Amino acid sequence: MMIARAGWWGRIFLYRQACDLRRSFDLLAGMVREQLNQDPLSGDLFVFINKRRTMLKALYWDSDGYAIWQKRLERGRFGLPSGNNLELERLDWMHMLEGVQIGYLKRLPRYKLAKKNSI
Repeated sequence: MMIARAGWWGRIFLYRQACDLRRSFDLLAGMVREQLNQDPLSGDLFVFINKRRTMLKALYWDSDGYAIWQKRLERGRFGLPSGNNLELERLDWMHMLEGVQIGYLKRLPRYKLAKKNSI
């Protein structure tokens, strides 16, 4: 199960606008390229959510092809992390899936390895 191994992919990106989740692998990959300006073959996780925020799809490249993971809520809605960042922290992703809405807690500083610049 993908969630049990959270973090095996690279970065996590959230497409914050409402998305038609009937879209296929290729259309979602096109949105990653055109809307998020990212490479869908990078191994990163790309998350799309519907207008009512009751369903989401996550697209990623799995070494030999695209894979999609989808979740539909029977009750409630997915909360979006605060801010306008496209890139999600792993903890924000887990909170989103579990229905935890955190907006007033302060995250304590942690060491982060500097990102290498892509050429």
